[in-house]
Amino acid sequence: MRNYNTPQKIQDLGLYPYFRTIESEQDTEVIIGGKKVLMFGSNSYLGLTNHPKIIEDIKSAVEKYGSGCAGSRFLNGTLDIHLELEEKLANFVNKENALIFPTGYQVNLGVVSAIPGRHDYIILDDMNHACIIDGARLSFGKVLKYKHNDMDYLERVLAKCDPDRIKIIATDGVFSMEGDLAKLPEIVALAKKYKANILVDDAHGIGVMGKGGRGTSHHFGVENDVDLIMGTFSKSLASIGGFIASDNSTINYLKHNARALMFSASIAPGSVAAVLSALKIMEQEPERLERLWENTEYAKKMLQEYGFEIGRTQTPILPILVRNDFHTFKLTKMLLDEGIFVNPVVSPAVPSSSSLIRFTVMCTHSKEQIDRAISTTARLAHKLGILPFNKK
Repeated sequence: MRNYNTPQKIQDLGLYPYFRTIESEQDTEVIIGGKKVLMFGSNSYLGLTNHPKIIEDIKSAVEKYGSGCAGSRFLNGTLDIHLELEEKLANFVNKENALIFPTGYQVNLGVVSAIPGRHDYIILDDMNHACIIDGARLSFGKVLKYKHNDMDYLERVLAKCDPDRIKIIATDGVFSMEGDLAKLPEIVALAKKYKANILVDDAHGIGVMGKGGRGTSHHFGVENDVDLIMGTFSKSLASIGGFIASDNSTINYLKHNARALMFSASIAPGSVAAVLSALKIMEQEPERLERLWENTEYAKKMLQEYGFEIGRTQTPILPILVRNDFHTFKLTKMLLDEGIFVNPVVSPAVPSSSSLIRFTVMCTHSKEQIDRAISTTARLAHKLGILPFNKK
């Protein structure tokens, strides 16, 4: 441990961009070091983390149930509001049943590790989130990977599998670094051909994609062909936790076999109340989703006009490709110095040649805030030589 000094080297350069301390609520503006900073690094796509109704409902839940459950769901930690939320989530994504976990990470850790047996297969897109990868590592099944969104590669992998064994294709719905979508219609067709099942991690799709924010499977109209839909509460739903939705038999199995659920303390009452409240607001205020996409298209067009390379994004996650780790750190620091918060993505999360600034849009951003953030980014990128000239 003493020999691990990579963070210290970045700190010595004055470019360390992690664990930045925020002193306010998560909004389009936050306070860092006593100063206002524009937030373009948040996953609060619908801008609900400080909604007064959600805060009011959290307070009511804490007053009724206390601050925590003091045990696991399996034993003494199941409340009536847990069951209420599970029913609403199942209906929301058009599945028979749902099961909520303390964190989104634990959902995939528990589900992916619990289902495949020793002679079964778990098949992963190589750009999947770490929690799917870690769940696969804990599984007794054989782990296979295919190149990102490469359907020919996926078919070759499926063709090599024993046709009589369980085969689970696990993929992000929205890929969290570059904002592109899984090719779910093609994956569904291959799953049917090779008698495989599908798990979609829709952490960044719930609240963003599909009618009413029901997710990527609904966006493509394949929700009935996706066997397991996973979502988190820490993005659009303004809380913390996660869920898996599926048929009754699968949820029953997971309730009694997913160790990340059975041996973890239950999700706190206030967190559950926040999600229930957020779901109501999403239904009552559909204009939030409309504004999110208006802001996304506005920001996307502006970035392209300035000449930024933004990859294959189809979502409010707008990757500004820098393709150099040092310049990515440097641009992140320069932006923060000018009052703009963004997230750097560097190796080993992506190859250094694909390093990027992860610029994310919320429905509550104003056009003026987007203008300021992108024009400042362009000016600083030009100064660093990332943009050869200012096209706009």
